[in-house]
Amino acid sequence: MEATGTDEVEKIKSKFMSAWHNMKYSWVLKTKTYFSRNSPVFLLGKCYHFKSDESGELSTDGSSFDKINTEISGNVEEFRKDFISRIWLTYREEFPQIKGSALTTDCGWGCTLRTGQMLLAQGLMLHFLGRAWVWPDALDVENSDSESWTAHTVKKLTASFEASLTAEREPKVLSNHHHRTLKRNCADSETRNEVYHRKIISWFGDSPLAAFGLHQLIEYGKKSGKIAGDWYGPAVVAHILRKAVEEARDPELQGVTVYVAQDCTVYSSDVIDRQCSFMDSGKTDTKAVIILVPVRLGGERTNMDYLEFVKGILSLEYCVGIIGGKPKQSYYFAGFQDDSLIYMDPHYCQSFVDVSIKDFPLESFHCPSPKKMSFKKMDPSCTIGFYCRTVQDFEKASEEITKMLKSSSKEKYPLFTFVRGHSRDYDFASSPLHEENDLFSEDEKKRLKRFSTEEFVLL
Repeated sequence: MEATGTDEVEKIKSKFMSAWHNMKYSWVLKTKTYFSRNSPVFLLGKCYHFKSDESGELSTDGSSFDKINTEISGNVEEFRKDFISRIWLTYREEFPQIKGSALTTDCGWGCTLRTGQMLLAQGLMLHFLGRAWVWPDALDVENSDSESWTAHTVKKLTASFEASLTAEREPKVLSNHHHRTLKRNCADSETRNEVYHRKIISWFGDSPLAAFGLHQLIEYGKKSGKIAGDWYGPAVVAHILRKAVEEARDPELQGVTVYVAQDCTVYSSDVIDRQCSFMDSGKTDTKAVIILVPVRLGGERTNMDYLEFVKGILSLEYCVGIIGGKPKQSYYFAGFQDDSLIYMDPHYCQSFVDVSIKDFPLESFHCPSPKKMSFKKMDPSCTIGFYCRTVQDFEKASEEITKMLKSSSKEKYPLFTFVRGHSRDYDFASSPLHEENDLFSEDEKKRLKRFSTEEFVLL
């Protein structure tokens, strides 16, 4: 009876905290972000120009479109569509209870896990959909209050369903077989893309069975001494993501692997070994790799000398973003304008969505409005991510990034390095791809504990 009473207290406490966090974080989407018309905007390797004859600033929520010419408006809309198409993963509440705790929300402690999920989601989007893909319904997402998400989504889904029924009843007049083939191919491509769009989001669902969901990530974090409710730093999350991808059993995910740099060093042979691990099982294809590099951009504060390098990284189409933030808050950095970083904010408490349901609502997984932050406010601890589809892509990327590192480094040592050979060639313990009894080797545990003590606290 005493244990049951304790559980009830924990549940009441959890519900109270959920209500408090929902009120605390509900303001996030209500603030506008303004962009300069006179400077290019970069988003994960794509460049957008809002330049016009008029001076001043432009809001990307659509309220200023009537004040600018059609060409610029088109570019703004392209940027909005591209940004909104990125997968947004935020605090959630009322999801299934996390094993070993009474928690049914990650409000207040799970932001770095969420930014890590967003980075991995972008890597998977590049892998399955390509960088040119945008969500056809992106511009339909409204900057709504949290309470209107569900009702608005239901209306949209109902309208979409009715439209699809109407379309099926209408006779299709096609001029010839060639046009029919083109239309079918286009429809097939859109259907395939939408299937992968939903599948990627479902892998990040807040349920124990989701491959990269919060529940699974917390289980992997336990191997490094973390439990639900703890704070996670960018480097620890990088290692947790690697383990999650390694342990994923979905056949679609067998063609992707994750490599985490050791002590700011990427060992090329270790990366290529991971990409070629298919060949051991008789397959000729290589794996795509997502490379994660935990770094520090300075000591107590971020060193402004690293600004040009960070901007250079976010200008690459194979960059999948940066897990970072400012002290006590984690953000997912995806672009920049001038000296400000563009990010998606996970500090917005939304209700649990059951992604196992067919045609589950997508709107709450796409951010309606970008945010900006001055680079100098960025906390120095972060993890940078890249995606390389083939070994040749990795070799090309390593050359390009090495040149960037050398040109941006005013000091003797660059932020991180690419080194030929294996880590074991440099007296580092090489961690195995799979371990039967323990997901983290002793060497990894020591490294993770060191990161945990060195990094900033995230709320």
